[in-house]
Amino acid sequence: MRRIVLFALAIGLISPLLVSAPAHAQASRTWVSGVGDDANPCSRTAPCKTFAGAISKTAAGGEINCLDPGGFGAVTVTKSMTISCQAGTAGVVVSGTNGVIFSGGANDYLYLKGLDFEGLSTGLSGVLFNSGALLHVEDCIIRDFLTGGITIQPATNARFVVTRTTLFNNGNGSTGAGITIKPSGGGTSGAIDHVIANRNTTGIQADGSSGGVVNVSVSDSVLAENTLIGANATSSSAVAGMMLRRVAVTGNGTGIQNAGGVAFMRVGDSLITANGTGVNGAVNSYGTNQLDQNGANGTLTLLPAPALK
Repeated sequence: MRRIVLFALAIGLISPLLVSAPAHAQASRTWVSGVGDDANPCSRTAPCKTFAGAISKTAAGGEINCLDPGGFGAVTVTKSMTISCQAGTAGVVVSGTNGVIFSGGANDYLYLKGLDFEGLSTGLSGVLFNSGALLHVEDCIIRDFLTGGITIQPATNARFVVTRTTLFNNGNGSTGAGITIKPSGGGTSGAIDHVIANRNTTGIQADGSSGGVVNVSVSDSVLAENTLIGANATSSSAVAGMMLRRVAVTGNGTGIQNAGGVAFMRVGDSLITANGTGVNGAVNSYGTNQLDQNGANGTLTLLPAPALK
């Protein structure tokens, strides 16, 4: 009888630990829903309500998915993570703050897909990349942010990719851009492909003035109706370079600008038309562009033909 009592007592002490253990485990895949609850474990059958609620329950290198349309709120990511939503509108609506902040470790990545960002004309940046190895933004819409749609400002070497994404109405009319690359150290390089930057203060800006090297390519994209400049490279410190290929640059205050210093801008196979000024500053051409019908076309500088080998 004494053995039975001791066994029952032991089971009674261990059982709460067994029950509570799963609550602290992190899943490799979690779920959010417009009708979820952040008190849930973020499983498919018991989803969370917000990205912020789900991220603490998602393991590093894991994935957060959306079960249905909803507004899932702002989130700060400090580990490798995928946030991918294909089930209708996945909204990130913020006022006076940033949408998604990525402050990861040296080897961490953040992959964002299928998100709809709204800054309500008071939000800061839709996506803010402070640190990490790689930022990938795909199939997103980012609009109405004061500082910019995507702001990339790491202090160490980093890479980024932005593809099939629309940046609309970002900036405050005198500063800000659809995409700003302005690292404070190291070197940041990236690719922008099949992107529409429309009605921002500046469409895309590569800026080395904070001390980080910038090297960015833009391809198969549209830079249209941006208040100041469609594509701008500027630096008073580290080299900042941008290369454009198959880009339509139209309806901007200035289409393409090299603001000087140690910046460079190179363009090929692109259409530059209906801007106030087509090109400004030292903009190099591969000789395959159409520069016409701007208020003032400006002048492209033809790059020398490569030597035959």
